[in-house]
Amino acid sequence: RNWGNFFFNYQEQIESLLQNGKHKELRDRLCCRLTFGTAGLRSAMGAGFCYINDLTVIQSTQGIYKYLERCFSDFKQRGFVVGYDTRGQVTSNCSSKKLAKLTAAVLLAKDVPVYFFSTYVPTPFVPYAVQQLKAVAGVMITASHNRKEDNGYKVYWENGAQITSPHDKEIIKCIEECVEPWNGSWNENLVDTSPLRQDPLKKICDCYMEDLKRICYHRELNVQTNLKFVHTSFHGVGHDYVQLAFKAFGFQPPIPVPEQKDPDPDFSTVKCPNPEEGESVLELSLRLAEKENARVVVATDPDADRLAVAEQQNGCWKVFTGNELAALFGWWMFSCWKENCSEDADVKNVYMLATTVSSKILRAIALKEGFHFEETLPGFKWIGSRVKDLLDNGKEVLFAFEESIGFMCGTSVLDKDGVSAAVVTAEMATYLEGKNLTLAQKLTEIYETYGYHISKTSYFLCYDPPTIKRIFEKLRNFDAPQSYPKFCGIYNILHVRDITTGYDSSQPNKKSVLPVSKSSQMITFTFQNGCVATLRTSGTEPKIKYYAEMCALPEQSDRSILEEELQKLIEALIENFLEPDKNGLIWRSA
Repeated sequence: RNWGNFFFNYQEQIESLLQNGKHKELRDRLCCRLTFGTAGLRSAMGAGFCYINDLTVIQSTQGIYKYLERCFSDFKQRGFVVGYDTRGQVTSNCSSKKLAKLTAAVLLAKDVPVYFFSTYVPTPFVPYAVQQLKAVAGVMITASHNRKEDNGYKVYWENGAQITSPHDKEIIKCIEECVEPWNGSWNENLVDTSPLRQDPLKKICDCYMEDLKRICYHRELNVQTNLKFVHTSFHGVGHDYVQLAFKAFGFQPPIPVPEQKDPDPDFSTVKCPNPEEGESVLELSLRLAEKENARVVVATDPDADRLAVAEQQNGCWKVFTGNELAALFGWWMFSCWKENCSEDADVKNVYMLATTVSSKILRAIALKEGFHFEETLPGFKWIGSRVKDLLDNGKEVLFAFEESIGFMCGTSVLDKDGVSAAVVTAEMATYLEGKNLTLAQKLTEIYETYGYHISKTSYFLCYDPPTIKRIFEKLRNFDAPQSYPKFCGIYNILHVRDITTGYDSSQPNKKSVLPVSKSSQMITFTFQNGCVATLRTSGTEPKIKYYAEMCALPEQSDRSILEEELQKLIEALIENFLEPDKNGLIWRSA
């Protein structure tokens, strides 16, 4: 019966493609399978094996069951966590909650205990629950900040971090071994009837809010402050949880943006539900803040794992980049640690991390203050796994981030977390207010102390994979076979690191310290003038991204000269290496 319903829903989509002669799209949909990218499985909802739908979610979960059964002899004692956001699509009768129920059904039918959240939760609650409940793994059904047509399937391992290699490859193999749905896999009602299903919502929410207090350092200031904050949850899951987090820190609740506080799978007030796009998508929250006389706006993305922040200054708004926020968080988390650590605490035991395409500002702070800084490959899964290793070896990790507004304050959750980052921002703003400083003024102070780090990140769209491959292959065979460029226009290149091939000219053995990642394209150039630039493909979208940063020494304090130099270098990078006109690349729309 379930097979019947499923095919009835999707038959129309497939038949219409057939009738309209869209054979290429048919082939794309039916002849390839979803694979794990930077953020798990992510695709449009709809018919086809490379789309997110009831069948592909059942198949993925069956593969995961098979793999976990191999890895954990106590799988059926420890259980599995399932969470979901509020995405959905009426046309294909596909919603995150329904996909979560099917995920749970596959496991319950095989006698695996499932911790199934009774309502939508922020993505960070799943990795947090995996660790708290000592489950072997967990899945979050979400496509985070992607467009409304998409959904996704994020897998967390027992360590509370997203899965990395080799687990992803092994799971894909297991999925291919059992594509036929098992008896019981379609039974989404099992979550309501099975005695093996537990609802972890209250316990996890209470524990999370309690743990959050460990990174609250100025409760008395929070209770008294007159500062007002506006929060938008972008039509997603964040509203209730950010309200609770502010309460845990002693704040008055932030003012919600009424049109965006309740879940809406159509994201009806924004062109795209990605707060990283800046002022254009923050319009409603900025106008409300002006009306309410609130100086700071915090915006969580639809699954509440990322955070954007804007601050009002002399009648205009500054929307901070992920790298600027990281400079503030890095300074803040370190000064709070220094003020509160025991007398025998050793700064050499302290760590902060960032992905390699993110700002090097933490490296500059670490060099001056004496703690350790480490880089990982792009994607929070690499940060989560590395942080777990460090914690297991008795190290203390204060903060980690990626430039695309993903922050991890403290180590309760080994993934990016917009809920904790929102309330830490509020406490930091409150503390600075007491010193007559804004966040923006403090940021300038940080740059003056540790050296300006000015970065610019953008992207080109390219819907033709062979073109992308050609662009990167040209860089690997620039003036001659197997030789990388030595100049970019007038700019001298000191070092080249190619993560795709594992080459790094700065290492004595010419091998990259970071793991090789053959499935994606990524090359980093270090220039003689202190600039670092990376070109890479996106794990979730048809984009070629560039990340460029001017890392200056504290004595180079003329910001406008540094900005001008960075801009010229980016222009040279685009013109010489990406050649958008020749390659038919589409500029990111402003």
